[in-house]
Amino acid sequence: MSTTRTWRYYLGGFALLLVFDTIVQLSFKLTGAHAFPPAASTAWVLRILSQPWIYLALIGYVGNFFTWMNLLRHAPIGPAFAASHLDVVSVMLASAWLFHEALTPMRLLGAGVIMLGIICLAAAESRLPREYAAEAGNAFAIEGSD
Repeated sequence: MSTTRTWRYYLGGFALLLVFDTIVQLSFKLTGAHAFPPAASTAWVLRILSQPWIYLALIGYVGNFFTWMNLLRHAPIGPAFAASHLDVVSVMLASAWLFHEALTPMRLLGAGVIMLGIICLAAAESRLPREYAAEAGNAFAIEGSD
């Protein structure tokens, strides 16, 4: 796979993962808004199951799982794991828009730190020599075959 094609694959995959993650979290929030007051009863469980948002969350989890498994097959694990946490930022922004939650300076600073960390991990990964990455991949394949 060419470098340009690889980056497009990663960006597209992580964008899709971000969409699924955000949908799941927002759907849980919407389901939870209709689940109060919580009670250990069949009526409460039925109230949750009557919400369409819970099914959207489940569909999002399935999409998230398959997208994540596909990305892990190709993407380096360090940046992939870090990038999978971009949903914290996207959920914060979507919640501010949909639920009128406050975007405080501390929250924005936290979002910036998350994004900076992901950028640093991605930059560090791209500087690894190709030979080292290939050797590490072969070593893992050999160790994993025992």
